Amino acid sequence: MDAYQQLLSQIKATIQAERTRAIQQVTRSLITAYWEIGRQIVESQERHGWGKSIVEQLSEDLRRDFPGQSGFSARNLWEMRRFYETYKDFSNLQQAVAEIPWGHHRLIMQKCRNPAEREYYIRASAAMGWSRNVLRNQIKAKAFERQASLPKATNFKQTLPEHLAEQANEAMKSSYSLEFLNINEPILERELEKQLLQNLRDFLLELGYGFTFIGSQYSISLGDKSYRIDLLFFHRKLRSLVAIDLKMGAFQPEYAGKMNFYLELLDERVKLQEENPSIGIILCAEKDNLEVEYALRTGTKPMGVAEYQLSSHLPKELSGQLPSPEEISRELQKRSGKENRKKDSTT
Repeated sequence: MDAYQQLLSQIKATIQAERTRAIQQVTRSLITAYWEIGRQIVESQERHGWGKSIVEQLSEDLRRDFPGQSGFSARNLWEMRRFYETYKDFSNLQQAVAEIPWGHHRLIMQKCRNPAEREYYIRASAAMGWSRNVLRNQIKAKAFERQASLPKATNFKQTLPEHLAEQANEAMKSSYSLEFLNINEPILERELEKQLLQNLRDFLLELGYGFTFIGSQYSISLGDKSYRIDLLFFHRKLRSLVAIDLKMGAFQPEYAGKMNFYLELLDERVKLQEENPSIGIILCAEKDNLEVEYALRTGTKPMGVAEYQLSSHLPKELSGQLPSPEEISRELQKRSGKENRKKDSTT
């Protein structure tokens, strides 16, 4: 990059950063105003014994006095009242509340009844910069329930600086929902990878904010051999390459050694000097947490193991389970044999 291009890039980054700060300031100001309006309505109703009609009257007068300003419908005023009532007793949340847009708050209040659930989506939206559509998809996929119910299996604390370990832990989930693939029969790992690439937008939404796709079957050479990583991403907030290894069956300890090797190659041959260490995610159908803990202990590279779910409609006793690779292979061979016999019978 020549000197001029470097200057241009720096100026563009400065303009973009200033735009972001301006948007954030507008968001904080608007949320603060809505909070205050909600408080005034609640306290006035309590003090004077006013009923519901006061909100309708306020809406009518405000829209008349501020004809060029939106947001004063009776429905929105009720939402402001509800907003204040919902969070007035949670002083620890008030700073995070001001960091996300009003549309996010309306969605969270509509979809989430549990205070802990609301707090999770507020903090995640603020930290990860989720758009409203991403937030909607995370709620629909029950990200909070999966985050709360299953411990994360990683070695980030042992292999990353403290601040980066915390960020990496936030960026990774304990399980991922792949229901959008609509898979209801046994498939092989390469077919799963193909399906994820065909539905890359949905997969990126499920991974969460910050993931940028680099490539599939990403090749790295070492001597006369080449090694391929199933899926390679870059995480903008972590400033790290993220390698994902797909496994159709249950986690096996040797998967950790293979991932450690891949991460060594990425750090040595692909990672830029200013980037943070590469991170690995082993994505499998099921895992034993104790086995994962022991397998990750000896690893020198940061990695985690997560489960994926292809369907939420499986019986509870089968949830998270898939046939073994051998069973999948036999099933596919059986189907192939049936199709060949059908062809022979028609000729």
